[in-house]
Amino acid sequence: MPPRQDAPPASQTLSRGIRLLEELADARTPLTIDDLAARVDLHRSVAYRLLRTLEDHGLVSRDAAGAVRLGTGLAALAAGVAADLQAEALPELTAAANDLGMTCFLVVLDHDECVTLTSVEPRHAVTTVAQRPGARHPVPRGAPGRAILAQLPPRRWPDDVDARLAAEVTDVTERGWATSHDEVVPSLRAVAVPLAVQGREPAAVAAVHVATPLDDATIAARLTVAAAAIRQAL
Repeated sequence: MPPRQDAPPASQTLSRGIRLLEELADARTPLTIDDLAARVDLHRSVAYRLLRTLEDHGLVSRDAAGAVRLGTGLAALAAGVAADLQAEALPELTAAANDLGMTCFLVVLDHDECVTLTSVEPRHAVTTVAQRPGARHPVPRGAPGRAILAQLPPRRWPDDVDARLAAEVTDVTERGWATSHDEVVPSLRAVAVPLAVQGREPAAVAAVHVATPLDDATIAARLTVAAAAIRQAL
């Protein structure tokens, strides 16, 4: 996950620690201190001191061989982010994922990016697509981004929304759902529906898959039911 380039970090130490966490999240497997230091371009001793601090707070842990992985303390932090939204979304996403046989997830708007807040994989599917919470991508890319743009006035759209994408967003507004293929992750197809909750930034409920006998409209209809249930619960 590349660091954000909006402005120079106010704290270089904090920024380096966050980058270490991002690398561990992207790797999805334990990494050695040497690997982490190389990935974020830090001297090993600097990376070690940062990791010791993160370990003290439960944000990373090390196994007997010294390999580093994300710690359980992150789960507690993540659970506090829009806790009510996550709590109401989780059972609906679980039901939709099992009905559709594909990974379903909740995306929220963060500045000009879509961020996955929570994700559920189907229980009995032979193969599934993982959608990691915390994953982010620019709003103009992917079905969730189109579903979110459909809830925003054009003055709030990013500058790189061209005429083609603007027309696609208009279509989303009219039919109530968005699709994308091979945009955020190569070979994957996504369907998303808007989730508008009063007092919150726009969000979207989405499903991602490689291949399915279901058509986009059928997937969208099931996601719409989930979005309506979440909205009503909130």
